[in-house]
Formats: sequence, structure tokens, C-alpha cells
Amino acid sequence: MSESPAARLQKLFEGHRLTPTQRRIAHCMVRGAAEVPFLSSVELAELAGVSQPSVTRFAVALGFDGYPALRRYLREVAPAERVGAPEPDAEQNAYQQAVEGEIENLRRLVAMLADPGPVEEAGRLLAGSVPLPVLGLRAASSQARGFAYFAGKVHPDVRLLDEGGSMLADRIDAAVEAGASALLCFALPRHPREVVEALTYARERGLTVVTVADSAFAPVARHSDLLIPAPVGTGLAFDTACAPMLLGRVLLEAMADAIPEAQHRLESFDAKAAARGLFVE
Repeated sequence: MSESPAARLQKLFEGHRLTPTQRRIAHCMVRGAAEVPFLSSVELAELAGVSQPSVTRFAVALGFDGYPALRRYLREVAPAERVGAPEPDAEQNAYQQAVEGEIENLRRLVAMLADPGPVEEAGRLLAGSVPLPVLGLRAASSQARGFAYFAGKVHPDVRLLDEGGSMLADRIDAAVEAGASALLCFALPRHPREVVEALTYARERGLTVVTVADSAFAPVARHSDLLIPAPVGTGLAFDTACAPMLLGRVLLEAMADAIPEAQHRLESFDAKAAARGLFVE
């Protein structure tokens, strides 16, 4: 499967220390990777919600003489014609358009998974950490809780961290002292300051941080050892997170593949559940 325009843009931005404004521009460009090569600096600035000079400085930060040089480069690495999500159907209502936006986010996730290396590496890191702390606060708490629920069926010790406060550092300490080597974080907008602080502390304690975030340029990026992006939908009053949820399930699969006893644990759980009449079939 050929590399997507978004994936090529991600590689262009990797290795550059970008300011928050520049990360915002980069995030905007990745979201509209097929359209960006055809935009002027003014149009890109309006799309990203920044000033035109910020776009120029962004191009220079990437090593180009200015935005025209960056756009020429993008036209070389992007498709020859605009190939992106279909224009919204005028006959569709706002709810349908929001669902169409999530479908496009899932297509982007498919393209990203063409290279399974990062997910497989994450699976090995998570499988090898006993216990395994899983962090997710506020908007990301449901993603963390869902992952922890299923992970507990194949992993011997999963510890959900879905509440902030002064005890969060204590619980990270307890996981480290019990033998943890990695921490999985789900980070979604708006990004709580507590999450950044928790990841900083976790790395200081020697944990390898694996993060699922809405963008490779999210505020948690510089505090993560391995970040795998999955876009969120913004078509409704509250963001939708189908792609991050599905990526969490993919990570579960990769982690289970790296745990030799995973199948035995699943079979054992099924046998106990049947004996207890746990589920109504």
C-alpha cells in the first residue's frame, strides 16, 4: 500500500522542534494533506487560525526559504490532483456530515496502519510491563477504561489511572515499585495539564511512555517515547473519537500477540464465565 499524503507530511515534520503555533499549522496540514499544496499562505493561515507571518516562519523552521518553496515541495510529494475526502453532500444534514467525517478519520487510520511497525513495537512494550498502568483523564478517560477492561483479560496486572489529583503520582510510583516498565496514555483534546505533568513524572521514574493522541503534534508528543496518532472528529459540539477507540483495540491485539499466555487466559475466562452464568446468550 502506497504511503498516504498525510503520512508523508508527518515524516516532513518529524525531528523539528516546533512552537505551539507551528504544531497547530502542522496539525492542520496533516488533516488536509491533499488540499494543502494548493493553498496560499493566507489561505493556510486562515484554515489553521494563525497569522500569515506565522505560516512563513513555519516554512523557514522546516528548512525552506519561505512558504512558496514549501508549497513547491508539497506538490512534488502530494498527488498531482486534489484527492481528499468528498465534498459534503448538500442533501446531508449536519449529523450525517459528522459521521462522514469520522469515516474519513478511519480511512486515515487505515493508511497509517500500512506500516504496522509502531503498533507492533507498542504491543511488545505493553506486554512486557507488569504491572501496566493505563492513563486517561477527562475526555480520554473512556478510552483508557475500555482498553484496561479488555486488557485485563489477557494481561496479568492492568492498573487504570483515570482520575487526576495528588494521588496520581503516588499511583505511578506504586506501579514502578511493583515492576512496571511502560505506561500507556490516551490523550485527547482538550489536553489537561495534569496529563502532561503525569507523563513527565512517569518518564522521570523510568517508564517508557506509549501514547495514543489525536495528532503527532499534540502537547503530549514531546513527553512520549512512542506516539501513535488517530484523529478525532470535530463536526459536532463535542469531539468524536472513533479512530482513537479503534486504535486502542488494535493495540490490544498487538499486545495479546506478544503475550504467550493470552489465549490460555481468554479460554480460562470463558470457562469461568460459563460456569458462573455470567452472560445471557
